[in-house]
Formats: sequence, C-alpha cells, structure tokens
Amino acid sequence: MSDAQGTKAPWLPPRWFIRLAWSVHRGLYRVSGGRTGLWRPRETRWGTLRLTTTGRRTGQQRSVIIAYFEDGSNLVGVAMNGWGEGAPAWWLNLQARPDASVDLVDGRRLVRGRVATDDERSRLWPRWREADKNFDAHAARRSSETTVVVLEPRSDGDYSPTPDQLPNAR
Repeated sequence: MSDAQGTKAPWLPPRWFIRLAWSVHRGLYRVSGGRTGLWRPRETRWGTLRLTTTGRRTGQQRSVIIAYFEDGSNLVGVAMNGWGEGAPAWWLNLQARPDASVDLVDGRRLVRGRVATDDERSRLWPRWREADKNFDAHAARRSSETTVVVLEPRSDGDYSPTPDQLPNAR
C-alpha cells in the first residue's frame, strides 16, 4: 500500500491480530487486578489508561485500554480504531455520554470527553508524531481525519458512579 507521494505505508498486522492483542491486553489487566497493563507516558512515549464509558445504546459500562499522554491536567487520546475505518465504539459512547472515568497507574479519575478544538489539535497532533514516527503514515490510511480526544478532569459533584465503578469494586 502506497500513499499519495508513492511512499510505502508502514506495515500493520492483520485486523484479527490487532483485535486479539487488545483482548489479551484487557485480559492481563483484568487477571492481574489492574497491576499489569497500564503505564505512564514519558517524554517521547505514550502511556496507557483504562477508559470506562457508558454505552450509548445499552447504558451499560464499557471499558477499553487506550494510549494517551498528558497535557496539563487533561489526558489526550486519539479515536483511531486500530487505524481501521470508522470511529471506535468508546468514542461514539463518549460523544453520546461525555462523562466517564479513567484508571491510571496512580488511581481513578473522573473525566469528561470532548473533541480537541482546531487550535488544540494543531498543538497536540505533533506530540503524537513524536511518540510514533509512523503516526502520520498510519493516520493517512484512514479516509477521514483521526479525532484527537481530550479527557478533562471533573469533580465528583458531576458524577454518579454505578456500583461496579466504586473504588472497591475491582
């Protein structure tokens, strides 16, 4: 596969392998009781967090592990669906119900998700590029622009956890 300039796109494993890797990652997190599977971002490396959203159709809690980096008090991810077409379900859920929670290495935070403004996107996109030299080439595989998602902290007063979201429910 080549891009518009005729350069070869970086290799991606088959979709089934990407989905299997996601399942294994979530399984390791679950089996270890949250002790394995999350890590902090570094200067030129993204970290991972566990995002819990409310399903837009079912109203049930849905969790996924995504890459992120910190931007002040905000957490920043990309709605990339494994570089496949379409938006990932977690982003569709956040659009319908922006209040969510994230589990980080140092604990849980309550957040509200939103799309990055144009100015934020212009500033944040290069940070992803620093963390992955193939980032632009992978994003070019998609027919639509990859959404940069900002997870802003919120207070407990804006949040009503379900029993499975309480800190001791793991």
